[in-house]
Amino acid sequence: MPTDDCIDDPVAQQFEDRRQQKHAALLGLWIFLSTELLLFGGLFLSFVMYRWRYPVEFAEAASHLDLLLGALNTAILLTSGLLMVLAEQAVTERRRKLAFALLVAVVAAGLLFLFIKGTEWHKEYSDNLMPIWGLTFRYPGEQADIAELFFNFYYVFTGLHALHLSVGLVLVSVIAARVWRWRSPGRLQRQTIMLGMYWAFIDIVWILMFTLLYLLRT
Repeated sequence: MPTDDCIDDPVAQQFEDRRQQKHAALLGLWIFLSTELLLFGGLFLSFVMYRWRYPVEFAEAASHLDLLLGALNTAILLTSGLLMVLAEQAVTERRRKLAFALLVAVVAAGLLFLFIKGTEWHKEYSDNLMPIWGLTFRYPGEQADIAELFFNFYYVFTGLHALHLSVGLVLVSVIAARVWRWRSPGRLQRQTIMLGMYWAFIDIVWILMFTLLYLLRT
């Protein structure tokens, strides 16, 4: 089975060997993911503090989210994560056609996730539960101001996640095109592993969002 130090993975001039190049790339990715963790971590911490202060009001507001669509999107995103892991393995084993098919399936799953999330946003817009861009917010329950705070968190969370997912879909599409051309499989292996780490981060962030926004409604 091919190793990470493949002869078809050219070493950039600033590195001594392929191992140093791989470690530098992974370190850069970990630093990037750490900054993203700070961003989402601050938002999660703020949400938890308000959730602790207004438990009844936030739980009531959460009951207006579509739990079925949220659960369906969770299943789709977790499936896409599994497909990404299989794609990494296929690239490592030099199975070009299988790797390409798996990456295309990841893109399809991601697009389906965004379509369902867009459907959910449209439903909430129709129910006047979208307090952004000057839209009228009409909450059917009590404590409308607290409910509006909850939905502000909801749209910031899901909007940022959709943005990161969209970036991931572009990157997966680029790697899929490179896999189809199948040049420098060693470099493709390294790039696919790094992309898989980013995709796993997207999965983890969504699981936390799904738990905080959809499940903690009692």
